[in-house]
This record gives sequence, structure tokens and C-alpha cells, in this order.
Amino acid sequence: QLHTQRINSHSTNSHHTMMSMAGAPQPAAPGVPAAAAPQVASNVHRRMKPEDSAGHITVSDPVQHSEGMQKYTSYRVDVRPPTPQPGVQQDVMLNHATTNFSAVLRRYSDFLWLYERLHLERAGAIVPPLPEKQPVGRFSAAFVEDRRSRLELFLRRLAVHPELADAACLDTFLRADDMTFAAAKQIKGKAGVVNLAASTTFAPHHHQQMPMARPPQKDGFKRWFAETKTSISGDLVKSPDDDLFEEIQRYVHGLDTQMKNVSQQSSNLVRKGKEIANGLFEFGLAFSLLGQSEADALGDALGKLGSTADQLSVLSGEHANREVAHLEEPLQDYIKLIHAAKLALQRRHEKRLSYSTCLASVESKQTTLAKLRATPGSEAKAYSTEMSLRKAQEAAEAAREDFAVVSQRVLREVDRFKREKAEEMRLTVLDYIQLQVEYNHKMEQVWSGLIPQLERVQLDSNSQASAAPGPAMAPAPQPTFLGNPQAAVPQPTYNDPSMISVQYREPPSGPL
Repeated sequence: QLHTQRINSHSTNSHHTMMSMAGAPQPAAPGVPAAAAPQVASNVHRRMKPEDSAGHITVSDPVQHSEGMQKYTSYRVDVRPPTPQPGVQQDVMLNHATTNFSAVLRRYSDFLWLYERLHLERAGAIVPPLPEKQPVGRFSAAFVEDRRSRLELFLRRLAVHPELADAACLDTFLRADDMTFAAAKQIKGKAGVVNLAASTTFAPHHHQQMPMARPPQKDGFKRWFAETKTSISGDLVKSPDDDLFEEIQRYVHGLDTQMKNVSQQSSNLVRKGKEIANGLFEFGLAFSLLGQSEADALGDALGKLGSTADQLSVLSGEHANREVAHLEEPLQDYIKLIHAAKLALQRRHEKRLSYSTCLASVESKQTTLAKLRATPGSEAKAYSTEMSLRKAQEAAEAAREDFAVVSQRVLREVDRFKREKAEEMRLTVLDYIQLQVEYNHKMEQVWSGLIPQLERVQLDSNSQASAAPGPAMAPAPQPTFLGNPQAAVPQPTYNDPSMISVQYREPPSGPL
């Protein structure tokens, strides 16, 4: 009952926070306020993804808390029985943990615990990435909302993950009350577990080192030292799949390098698109001011050109934002998944190192036991060493089985990664091409509509502008300057009689 009251109180207190987020201004195109950008119809629709079948898992109601000097944000995590949705195939791997109703409160550190625990319980699995940490500005409405949506995506990906959907730590995270969950977090992992907290922060265009195992506490220090010694000596156990895993390692490393380059160039392209939006705005402003300095039909035509360029600046700014959503962000997410595949391969290497260390320990104890048995009066030491040898043999057998399980899991995960990400990349490229086709078609339509208006403008012999016979051209409206309303300049008026109009005239023929 206390747990339910805490959930309800959290939802009530979060109403004001969510309302303020709903009214928070969204990022606008450079030089173009979001309120002024027109809605542009598009044939590019959001594709259905595997995680969409886990839409019954939601993360909502972010609320900020203060406990002494500490300040954090909590989120409400709801799991509701999934309802059939048209066009969405329900995944058969959803287990009871993600289909029974539950509502809990979790903070970012709880999600981080789940991420690290999954690497421990299901070593070798490609764990979906968490949103990165941010030490500054992490309580702003825009950042909190962005983190909320990414945490929700993280849980939905786990719910449909073939290797992680039935993990015990995921069930605990989604269903345990506060006391049970706090007790579960106190359970320490195995000795020598890799600390993955630093690896959750992702820099898309910088080289990242694989996280190294930290030395455990006193009880595991000897084992850590033995594994380090084995790793330095390079005396690792051999397996028939070593060549295959070396090939996978090269493939993942090469893919990571190439994708970072593609992502960098895509980001440069998006940035240039935003610069084009700014350039069109300045271009339109210049022609509008030029049109105001002219009279008759020529000034109206130049004003039309300025207004058209201002419209195109809005269209270009919106197109750049859509490129971010349909190209830049998917590529960055792809790179994060490549990094997750690297971590899976690293987990397999750690299991191999542990197995090699156990075999070395067994061999060392066998040698020691043989010497003790050959030494008279060392029966007691020989018996103790024999018991220690049996334990070492049992540990080696467990390490061998663990190494085999992790190796097979890595092979399954890499195969799934290749299939799914190849299709995802193909669809991302198709979306980008469709965006470019639509954008250039709209640009062509806007420019084409301006040509007939300029063609109707003729100049007489005295350079006076007049409209050609034909359909009357409506006076050009004063430019609204969607990108910068304050930039509009009133049309100058010449009421002073002393101001005269100077026009070029041909010199009279004949002698002066």
C-alpha cells in the first residue's frame, strides 16, 4: 500500500512538470522560429520497428527530488498487458515479466544498475545502449524529456531482445517494490566483473577504448592478479572457433571505423543544410530591401523574390531538422550498437581469460601435488593440496562451460546484428533519398511559381519598369520575414519637394 501511495503521489506531483515540458519550445531551424515554420506534408512515415511490439512498457512522469545536497529525477515505469495493434506483430518472446501489470519508480542510476547487471547475467549479449550521462543541464525540461524517451526505448528493446527478455534482473527492475529492489541492488556480482559505467557515455566521432576489468576486493585480488598474468603472457586456451572470432573482430572494428566516417560526413551535411537556410534568409532580406528602393512592377517583382527566398529558408530549415531525425540520429544509434557488439566480444575474451587462468591453476596444483607425494613426511600437505586441486578442477570445468555458453551467445548475437542492422541501414538510406526527392520537388515548385511573375516585367527605353500585357499581377505584399520579423524595414517615402528623381538619358544628337 505504501508503494502504491508513492506511485500515485509521484504521478500527482509530476502533472505540473509534464505540463511545463509540453509547453517547452522546440529547437528551431537557424534563423527560423519554430512557430513560423509551416507544416510540410511528407511521404516519409515512421517505420514499424521490433521494439514497437513492446509499446505496453512506458516511462513517464519525470519528477525532480532533492535529498540534502543530492538532486535527482525519478521516472514512473509502467507495464500494462499488451493489446493487439493493427499492423504490429506481437513478439512471441515477451515473457510474463513484461506482460503483467506493474508500476514502479526508478531513477537513472537504477537503469544503469540494470544495464551493468545484464552484462553480468547474460555475458556475450549485445545490450542496447543507455542514454549517456550529462553533468550539466540535466534538469532542464528538454533534457529530461529526451532522456525519458530514450530510457523508454531502452526498456522496450530489452523486452523484445531474444537473449535478455527473460533475464532475472529485468524482472526485478520492472516488478520489485522499493525495498525488494534496494535489496537486489546490494547483491554483489562475481569477482572481477567489469565496471561498465564509463562505457555508457558515447562519443560518436572519437576513438573509444574497451573497458578494462577493475581489480576486485581482497577475496578476488589473487584471481585478478592471475588473470592479468595470463593475459600478459598470452598463454590463452585455444578453441576451434578462434579464427571465426578473429574474423568477427576485424569485421566489427572495420564497420565501426567506416560508420564513424559516414556519421561525421552526415553531420557535416546537416550542418551545411542549416547554413543554407540561413543564407536563403539573408538573400531574401537583401532582395526585399532592394525591391522597396525601386518603384512600379520591378520593385514588386524583387519583393516577391525576397518573400520567396524567405519561404525557402523555412523549408530548408525544416528539411535540415528532418535530416537529423531520419539520418543523423539513426547513424549515431547504429554506432552505439556497434560499440555494444564490441563489448559482447570483450565479454567472451574475459571468459576465455578466466578459463585459461583456471587451467593454469590446475596445472600448477598438479605439479605441486606430484612433488609433495614424492617427498616423505608431506602427506598432510599433499592431502590439502589434493583437496585444493579438486576445487580448482571444478572451477575450471565451470569456467569451460561458461566460456562455451558465452561463445555461442556471441555468435548468435553477431548473426542477428548483421541481419537486422543491414535491413535497418537499407531503410535508413531509402528514407534519406525520399526526403531529398520531396525537398527538391518542393523547392522546384516554389521557384517555378516565381518565373511567370518575373517574365511579365518589361523595361521601357527610359529604364522604367512596367507590367507586360496579360493577367494582372497583384501588388507584392510587404515581406513578413518568417525567419526574423524584426528585420522588416518600412518602405521609404519621398515627401520632401527638394528630393528629385535622377534618371539616365541619352545625350542629344548633333554638335554641342
